[in-house]
Amino acid sequence: MVEIGRTIISRDIFEKHFLCDLSKCKGACCVEGDSGAPLTEEEAKIIARDYPHFQNYISGKHRREIEKHGFSIIDSDGDLVTPLVNNKQCVYSFYDKKKILKCSIEKAFFEGKIKFKKPVSCHLFPIRVTEYKRFDAINYEELDICKPGRACGQSEQLPMYKFLKEPLIKKYGEEWYKEVEIAAGYLIK
Repeated sequence: MVEIGRTIISRDIFEKHFLCDLSKCKGACCVEGDSGAPLTEEEAKIIARDYPHFQNYISGKHRREIEKHGFSIIDSDGDLVTPLVNNKQCVYSFYDKKKILKCSIEKAFFEGKIKFKKPVSCHLFPIRVTEYKRFDAINYEELDICKPGRACGQSEQLPMYKFLKEPLIKKYGEEWYKEVEIAAGYLIK
């Protein structure tokens, strides 16, 4: 473990390689899991505000689920999360022409319709952050659905902390990330 500021980071974040390979996993992270994507209160408000800009990317079934449950819900663990369709698929996901599951929020962002890219928990995946009173634990969640991402990352020799630079900076800031790079220099020889 590496301690930087108020974070404790698993060595896996430095030592494991990763690069999403959507052509192989087909966006399975938008379907797999026990619950929806974790949200902050601020993210839930932004999603509700921006919904009119991305609602047409999702199916009628997904829109009805949102009408029924709202833009975010509290799961069985008491966490604020995105709603799911059939307790599986994120309501904000859709299949593209290649049958790859994508994020409607991110699509609207890339089209310049909104300024919010997607929830940081989605952007950080397969990193999971557990927030405690005194620190955040930053861990790698190694799932079978991400085997293609591990193989692709290994092939490219791309460490996880580099692949997820943008969302790590979004969550913790540029100064924190500079310290991550310094720590990586000591850990990776």
